[in-house]
Amino acid sequence: MLIKLAFVWILFGFKINIKGVTKIMNIANMYKNSEKSVISMEFFPPRNEKAAENFGNIIDKLNELKPDYMSVTFGAGGSTKEGSYNTVKELLVNRKIPTVAYIAGFGLGADEIKGVLDEYKKIGVETVFVIRGDKPTDKNFTPHPDSFSYASDLIAFIKKNYDFTIGCAGYPEGHIEAQSFEKDLEFLKLKVDNGAEYIVAQYFYDNNFFFDYVEKCRAIGINVPVIPGIMPVYTVKMTKMLSKICGTKIPDHVKAMLEKLSSADKNDVINYGIDLAVEQCSQLLEKGVKDIHFYTMDRSKSTTEIINRLRKQGKF
Repeated sequence: MLIKLAFVWILFGFKINIKGVTKIMNIANMYKNSEKSVISMEFFPPRNEKAAENFGNIIDKLNELKPDYMSVTFGAGGSTKEGSYNTVKELLVNRKIPTVAYIAGFGLGADEIKGVLDEYKKIGVETVFVIRGDKPTDKNFTPHPDSFSYASDLIAFIKKNYDFTIGCAGYPEGHIEAQSFEKDLEFLKLKVDNGAEYIVAQYFYDNNFFFDYVEKCRAIGINVPVIPGIMPVYTVKMTKMLSKICGTKIPDHVKAMLEKLSSADKNDVINYGIDLAVEQCSQLLEKGVKDIHFYTMDRSKSTTEIINRLRKQGKF
């Protein structure tokens, strides 16, 4: 029994210290080796005092679902640097939840990036999710002259200087700023070549985009795990806004339902979003997708209901 347990620790990256068992987050190995579905959830740092008060309750509710890990975003130009660190620390250190830390390179110099990563290293972060990041909306923001223009550059820098497991973002419908879909795939390949070990896809509402995306990734030699990101419909306004910002297409049948729900009770919209996400996840899982990443938007009801329904159906 102990031999089997030791093998599991080695396989999934566990270490023992005098206080007990501390989990080392090698997400890439988890995706490759886990026989069960890997379920993950994304959060952003609470934006104000009221949000911070609710955040703990949200985490408690979602942690009851036993996700394999949670991830915490990093604001444009380091705008949430302190909040991101504190949120990662709360999840990883205080609550003992396996946690992945985002890092965005736009506008930040190498020293500042190192400062962030060194602090994450100190508290036990093992996996970082690397993105270029958006340009800050603050007109007074001055980017560092030697900041990282592309996520692939930041990934190469981290790979050279640290031993983090590295994840990166993929865009099944193409990045909104990409010259072309093909060019965007080339940049994804460069991210992987520079050290990214797994990819989490931006959300989509038409699963065919994801299936086609994975096929095209494999065709150009991208062989790391590609994980679908699921964004439930939370409100009509948010769904439309995110579609414009992210470039995610809203299928006609979803668009028609959103129009019908535009003046409906907010719970009707949430319940529709849950139904839609369950249907979407079911199709993904039935067609061989194993792992799912949920964009929670710091809310608990939708993700909780979706996962519980899928488990009752025997999908997870």
